[in-house]
Amino acid sequence: MSFQPDKIDLQIIRTLQKNGRITNLQLSAEIGLSPAPTLERVRKLENIGVIKGYHAEVDEEILGLGVKTFIQIQLDFHQANTIETFAEEIKQIHEVTECHHVTGGCDFILKVYCKDIKSYEKLIMERISKIAVVKTFQTMMVLSTSKQESVMPLDHLAS
Repeated sequence: MSFQPDKIDLQIIRTLQKNGRITNLQLSAEIGLSPAPTLERVRKLENIGVIKGYHAEVDEEILGLGVKTFIQIQLDFHQANTIETFAEEIKQIHEVTECHHVTGGCDFILKVYCKDIKSYEKLIMERISKIAVVKTFQTMMVLSTSKQESVMPLDHLAS
């Protein structure tokens, strides 16, 4: 579906990405529109799927998730329905917070959070390596994060 947001839609999207808890009254004041049309526009953006949800940003370390990794997965394409099988299996692993089908030297990249190295080892040995269609995998441990944005870049949409 193609969506052509106008200037006000972009202001709404930018503002809600930065603060999903803003009230409609505050949002309307910030974008310069009265509350009723502001709410109507937000609902339109939700209904067409531009705004998919509202989430709290949490600190994984405070929550005890001290090990963050990215795992490159290469699949064995000698089996039937390889991609579908892998995708369904990976959905059942709660430590995997993102799964991306990619181009290049691997087929998928996973973002994984675990409590500690022992938990990570258990995840690898008992879950990921047991997925029948996984041929090989390579782990990259995150040492530190210098940038993490939850706000999507929208400058390309501005006219």
